[in-house]
Amino acid sequence: MIRIATSIVGKLWGTILLLVSFVLFIFTLFMLELLEKYNNEQSEMSLRQTAAAIVSIVDHDELDDKQFAIISELLTETTNVLIAKNSDEVLYSVQEGVNKEEIQEKIISSKVFEKVYATDEPIVKELTLPSNTKENKNSNYIVLGFPLKSEAETHGAVFMYKNPEALHQTSKETTKIVFIAAAIAFVLTTIFAFFLSSKITLPLRKMREHAFELAKGRFDSKLDTKQNDEIGQLAVAFNQMGRQLKHHLEVIHQEKEQLSSVLTSMSDAVITFNRDKTILVSNPPAERMLQKWFVTRGLDSSKPIPVEFYHMLDHVLSFEDQLEEELEIGKSYYSISISPLYSGESIRGAVAVIRDKTEETKLEKLKSDFIANVSHELRTPIAMLQGYSEAILDGVVESEEERNDMIRVIHDESQRMSRLVTDLLDLARMEAGHMTLYKDDVPLVSVIDRMTHKFDQRAKEHQVQLKFETMIPQETIIPIDEDRIEQVLTNLIDNAIRHTSQNGFVTVSITEDQGYAKIEVSDTGQGIPQDDLPYVFERFYKADKARTRSKGGTGLGLAITKNIVEAHEGKITVTSIEQQGTTFTFHLPLK
Repeated sequence: MIRIATSIVGKLWGTILLLVSFVLFIFTLFMLELLEKYNNEQSEMSLRQTAAAIVSIVDHDELDDKQFAIISELLTETTNVLIAKNSDEVLYSVQEGVNKEEIQEKIISSKVFEKVYATDEPIVKELTLPSNTKENKNSNYIVLGFPLKSEAETHGAVFMYKNPEALHQTSKETTKIVFIAAAIAFVLTTIFAFFLSSKITLPLRKMREHAFELAKGRFDSKLDTKQNDEIGQLAVAFNQMGRQLKHHLEVIHQEKEQLSSVLTSMSDAVITFNRDKTILVSNPPAERMLQKWFVTRGLDSSKPIPVEFYHMLDHVLSFEDQLEEELEIGKSYYSISISPLYSGESIRGAVAVIRDKTEETKLEKLKSDFIANVSHELRTPIAMLQGYSEAILDGVVESEEERNDMIRVIHDESQRMSRLVTDLLDLARMEAGHMTLYKDDVPLVSVIDRMTHKFDQRAKEHQVQLKFETMIPQETIIPIDEDRIEQVLTNLIDNAIRHTSQNGFVTVSITEDQGYAKIEVSDTGQGIPQDDLPYVFERFYKADKARTRSKGGTGLGLAITKNIVEAHEGKITVTSIEQQGTTFTFHLPLK
């Protein structure tokens, strides 16, 4: 709870108390001064009245007992009187207390009263005289010198003074009354000020609590608006502010969700950067791309974003200009667009939209290569068909034997074109997912053995030794499409025999590897260069380096082989060492 001294109630309460205390202090000072003056005036008036009465009684210098008695009756207990004939002789005196003679002597011999013996005007003075209550102490007295009535040039005077203790006692009583009244007023003001400040600040404290509720996001809370003054209007404004805040936050939340949905559903990567190039926001494709870059950079991953990208970002942040570029980073291709983000007039960051065009570029290249390879493959047989057919039509052929040779070439080239078209159609159906497998449980060892020995004669023709080896039981059963697997082995064994020199070896082996049947076709041929290994399963690979036209084939066999193996939920790999041989390995699940 907030301390009362620092709260608005305490401050308002303290302000009222200070103001009232100041007013009471000034009022008390004036009252004490006024009352003291009033008491002195009343004392002086009383002395004048008494002195006038005594003067009217004393009409000559001789006093009798009757006059003394009357004068005594006129005097009060605290009033003292001296009737002096001159400054040296006192006719009559009535004094109380101690130090009578000293007081009497100093009054009648005082120079301030010298004129009272020769004038008709009374003289009132404040004198410091010995105290009439305590020895060796002086007190202030109000002394009245009143001249006696006489026709003579000099005459006597009546001196009167009051006991100062009586005046002091009256002042004390008056001061006590004033202080008691001031204390009562202060206490009442304190209570009144506390309740008044509490009443005034109660709506403000409620507004403070309401403001804390708004700060916590509880916008449904409302303030009571019973008052019609400025505080009531402030409460109405608070309620309206809460409703507006709730509405605006809901709108912002909706817009944020919409933006998040848009960013999440985008296939392009979107990254928002701060001014210092730190990443603020990224969508899922961007997260995957950043992870890819992070893994690619390995140990040098303190800044996973490529350097080329940072250079573009520097340009945008420095020159506040939009930048669009297509970059090749590693083996990937990206289309990058970076735009600056502004906060008022100054730039606060940048947003980058990155599209991974690697697959698109590869497909374009594959399309271009495909057209070039198909054109290359078809150009030679078509040229031969055209040339030989024109030779026959033009009658260039002189003998029947030459005519039959030309017809045989035309037939071979037409079959080659047919095989190429058939392989292309098969490959297109496989890649489109339209290939249907007819699986049966077959004995793996005997099936692979039969498929291998179909190439015995072809191996003998090429003077190559073909061997079959198995490390699994003869009774092993596997679910496969036998025709499709035979197509795989046909491609692999045929390639191995064609690219193995005389007296070389081609070996087909079967082993078990973690629930898979591991089938290897290895040769001791010329091998494949390491740079070409990643591309051996692409279409028309035979057109590259190690695979020459003189070896025959369409260049689509390995691509078809890979699709068949993957359709069986297996995988195929290749290893090769130049001038030592090549090994193709494919795995098929045993269950």
